[in-house]
Amino acid sequence: MATSRRNGVKTGVTLLKDENEAAADLFDQIAQPGMHTVLFFCSPKYDADSLGSALKKNFSCKLLGCTTAGEISSQGYVEGGIVAVSFAGAHLKIHSYGIHRLSGFTLQDAREIADSMRNELVFSDEFDPKNLFGMLLIDGLSFLEEQVISYIHSAFQPVSIVGGSAADGFNLQETKVCIDGEFMSDAAVLILVETTAPFAVFKTQHLEPTDQKMVVTRTDPARRVVCEINAEPAAEEYARILGIPASELGPAVFSQNPVMIRIADSWQVRSIKSVNPDKSLSFHCAIDAGLVLTLAKGFDIITNLKNEIRRLLKIIPDPRLVIAFDCAFRRLEILDNGLGGQFARLMKDIRLVGFNTYGEQFNSVHVNQTLVGVVIGGEDE
Repeated sequence: MATSRRNGVKTGVTLLKDENEAAADLFDQIAQPGMHTVLFFCSPKYDADSLGSALKKNFSCKLLGCTTAGEISSQGYVEGGIVAVSFAGAHLKIHSYGIHRLSGFTLQDAREIADSMRNELVFSDEFDPKNLFGMLLIDGLSFLEEQVISYIHSAFQPVSIVGGSAADGFNLQETKVCIDGEFMSDAAVLILVETTAPFAVFKTQHLEPTDQKMVVTRTDPARRVVCEINAEPAAEEYARILGIPASELGPAVFSQNPVMIRIADSWQVRSIKSVNPDKSLSFHCAIDAGLVLTLAKGFDIITNLKNEIRRLLKIIPDPRLVIAFDCAFRRLEILDNGLGGQFARLMKDIRLVGFNTYGEQFNSVHVNQTLVGVVIGGEDE
């Protein structure tokens, strides 16, 4: 498949189904002198253990990645493959730390990671937001993204952090993060990037609040389950508000009819994951009883994306790489509305590696139905 290289960054895509063949194909595309790290996002259709072994056999450098609900490259959306980028050169350093057993992760753990990474810095002695940014890949079925990103952001301030929750298509069974070539659940990997090149983190969404409000009256917050809305079974009340039978609820409806909450001066999306047998609703973010939810409506997602790309190109006029974390529901909306071709045309001139997520991380918060990421510009040499 297509490959692209520029100044220590080399990207590639493979759609080969056999794990050994796919790993070898990626190596042929992205191997480069001085390669020290490979970041990749892969379809959950691969056998994770076999893929991990194949990648380690081909690459002798650090291997970091996760499973997806779809892959994204400069070709647009990719289905059932792997997208990857290799890093080399003296002016871009990758530090990583694997986090195991997320349920036991504490603020003190985050501070200890920060102390460890601070001692590894090459370009400065402290966390300087001008030449540092972070990325977090995390088990998307852990229900712990809010807690983990909050602790990490607190420990690494003032560094900006973006990231995505690993996914498994829309199976909602098992999501995995790859740390040094080993795939595992109940885990995350924090990646700290040092670079002398200019960069910009970004977040965009194409949703805005309507006048339709609803009150969460009973929840199981530990499981991100809303049991009742307006004192009625949550799924039935949500469907009534939409004017459809509850039997029609599913990913397509959820992607186009999310809800929002207001936090300080901004609106944050809260996406619905599934309907449960007891007519409760599972969410991709934590929801507490007493919250007022606002039904959201979308405006033109392609226009929103064009405007965001235009804005970023003013900040970084000649990007060498974009790493993007895009909600799986955005992919559904684009494809269900026949906009995949337009999306691909927007991506074709951008050196991009990314994936569709079960949730996005932006600084201290876990969000839904957004596109977040980082644009890296400048020259290596």
